[in-house]
Amino acid sequence: MLCAISGEAPQVPVASAKSGNIFEKRLIEAYISEHGKDPVTNEDLTKEDLVELKSSRTVRPRPPTLTSIPSLLSVFQNEWDALALETHTLRQHLTQTRQELSRALYEHDAAVRVIARLSRERDEAREALSRITVNGVPASNGDTMQVDGQELPAHLVAKVEATQEKLSKTRRKRAVPEDWATPGDIANFTPTQKSKPLYTGARAISVDGSGDLALIGGSDGIAGVFSISQNKLVQELPVGSPVTDTLWAGSKAIVGTSSGTVKAYENGVEVSSFSGHAGAVTALALHPSGDILASVGVDKTYIFYDLTSSVQALQIATDSALHTARFHPDGHLFAAGGADGQIKLYEMKTGANAANFDAAGPLKVIEFSENGIWLAAAVNGSTSVLIWDLRKSSQIKTLETGGQVTSIRWDYTGQYLATAGPTGVAVQQYSKSSKEWSEPLRSAVPAVSVDWGSSAQDLVSLDGNGVITVLASA
Repeated sequence: MLCAISGEAPQVPVASAKSGNIFEKRLIEAYISEHGKDPVTNEDLTKEDLVELKSSRTVRPRPPTLTSIPSLLSVFQNEWDALALETHTLRQHLTQTRQELSRALYEHDAAVRVIARLSRERDEAREALSRITVNGVPASNGDTMQVDGQELPAHLVAKVEATQEKLSKTRRKRAVPEDWATPGDIANFTPTQKSKPLYTGARAISVDGSGDLALIGGSDGIAGVFSISQNKLVQELPVGSPVTDTLWAGSKAIVGTSSGTVKAYENGVEVSSFSGHAGAVTALALHPSGDILASVGVDKTYIFYDLTSSVQALQIATDSALHTARFHPDGHLFAAGGADGQIKLYEMKTGANAANFDAAGPLKVIEFSENGIWLAAAVNGSTSVLIWDLRKSSQIKTLETGGQVTSIRWDYTGQYLATAGPTGVAVQQYSKSSKEWSEPLRSAVPAVSVDWGSSAQDLVSLDGNGVITVLASA
């Protein structure tokens, strides 16, 4: 019998009633007093669980090597040598541990210095960004531009509140205008007019309030105003950089560019220029009041501009590059679609994030319905349009268009949704009476962008070569 602790024959052997292991009594009792467990199985063990074993005690003879003084000295010498070797090994391990600790402390100190440097550079970049100028004059008449979660100036907040109060009261009671196109009219839409190629690399078209002037631009850095009634260009605007988006703000033609600038023209003359983005402008949006312009870009920021005084009013950073943007029809919310597949809704007055909708892919285009409760969106490369109900914060419909979607537009009444893509132009209609969707029009005219004409009596489409096609009842 051998003790499970010492490995030697026990003088007073005892056995564990739980595990059956044999121990030297004095060793196991000392271990139980300190740990209260079996040293082999780690189970709970008490002195009462020990069973003393009866065995004949034999006197172990002294080893032959310990029977004389020289042999004892030899044993002591061996033990001393072993102790010296063990001490040397411990010193080596201590030196190695000290070196590893020193290296870890150095890496930690280096990381702290890098973090401090990056924080300093970030603060310096924000300071530089806050002093960006517009037309050579500091933003906001000498005040630094607002960055990272600031609020709109008080006069713009008042304008947002007044616009929301005015539009939210009349929106649902608003009747469809008498001269508005019927589903039968739209079903008879055919290409009635086609322009020559105007600008290569064209990406967006915007029709003004009269329904006659279309604003387009191309990759050659020139934008143009096209008269639909005359079927020709009536103005050319030397933008200087590839045009990424266009819109009308009353009589002002607004263009965004790949160089990060936003320019406004009136009667063919540049009246203001903004350079707040550190990358390409990807989309523009106009507030329902007509006095606030928004732009989004690949630099993960969106910017609000005061068109009345031609100054940059607010810039807010987000966590993703932004591809598309729209204002809510009541003007109290701003929506931006990002490369991360989320549609982010922000409160106009504070810039706070109000809600997010997951589109499961980088956003190509988003559009609010004029009823104020629906939001339509298309993912880059997708053939379907997703529709969310803002009241329920949930997706309620997926419209299959049969082709890739690059542009969508609700009409003023909120009953027609026009879609455009390489395979053609289509119109989806929602009937309030039957609460059903239908497709009154599908045309094979390829387009990168589409917009409604006056009273929805025609659709104006634009292809990548800058060809404008008008679809209307013959």
